[in-house]
Amino acid sequence: MPRILVPDPIHADGLALLRATPGFELDDGPLTPANRAERLAAADGMIVRGMRVDTALLEAAPRLRFVCRHGVGYDSVDVPALTARGVLLAVTPEANAASVAEHALMLMLATARQLVPFNAGVRRGEWRVPGASATFDLAGRTVLLIGFGRIGIRVARLCGAFGMRVLVHDPHARGSSIRAAGCEPMRDRDAALAAAEIVSLHCPSNEQTRRMVNADFLARMRQGAVLINTARSTLVDEAALESALRSGHIAAAALDVLQDEPMRDPVPLLALPNVLLTPHVAASTAQGLHRMGLASAENTIAFFTGRLDVEAMINPEALRRV
Repeated sequence: MPRILVPDPIHADGLALLRATPGFELDDGPLTPANRAERLAAADGMIVRGMRVDTALLEAAPRLRFVCRHGVGYDSVDVPALTARGVLLAVTPEANAASVAEHALMLMLATARQLVPFNAGVRRGEWRVPGASATFDLAGRTVLLIGFGRIGIRVARLCGAFGMRVLVHDPHARGSSIRAAGCEPMRDRDAALAAAEIVSLHCPSNEQTRRMVNADFLARMRQGAVLINTARSTLVDEAALESALRSGHIAAAALDVLQDEPMRDPVPLLALPNVLLTPHVAASTAQGLHRMGLASAENTIAFFTGRLDVEAMINPEALRRV
């Protein structure tokens, strides 16, 4: 009987599904110094959110065969270490796509219409219609989506519904698929950066994309453009972004992710009035959390019953080591 450790909170329906499935034993609740060793040693599978899964954890969990990440990002998981131990990593690829896509569009709208400063002004008693405005319509604007996976495709649809011109840069996506979605494929990233008034990131964190948004990337963006990041914090060099924002070359940035999470000390970006930050909550709507909780439980049950969808697997090569 596989014992499933769930140390991070997930939706109650996901826990209920695991409890109700014959042949599974659920061990949920936070790990503490007093119970950590015993519970890890007994775990055959795990569902994790932000918890670090590394060599030290694997050494404490010799029975572990499966880890499911509640979401799609897995920066906190040492995938090569899992693969070397024959431990499969899975994610919940469809569960949060709609939630993150809506959040990305919300950040575009909030930035374009200066929602935060206007709200703050009204609370100070200011009420005026400016004769000249720095706000802008999304309709007619050019947006560049870097990444055209499940989330990027949904963002493209939303942007199209707002009347935006949508450019897509994704070396792994077929140009025909991008055109079929009503978007324009851009193989030349630099040309796309120069054309876009909004750049929105929707790609995974890997060797090719980490710190991709560096000083050179930002310099190639159009003067006065806006950067949106609802993907991974490791895509952006925050010091370079701060410099580009202070210089005015980049008009604004809206970010759902930061390099230091959870934020323990104020980061320099907080001092800038042209930065909008949310605390890594793009996926965490009530519906998104419900879908991710259920999908995590379903993936876990599917793995131990030999039915896990390959599209949810991150390191299928680990199965050959079992």
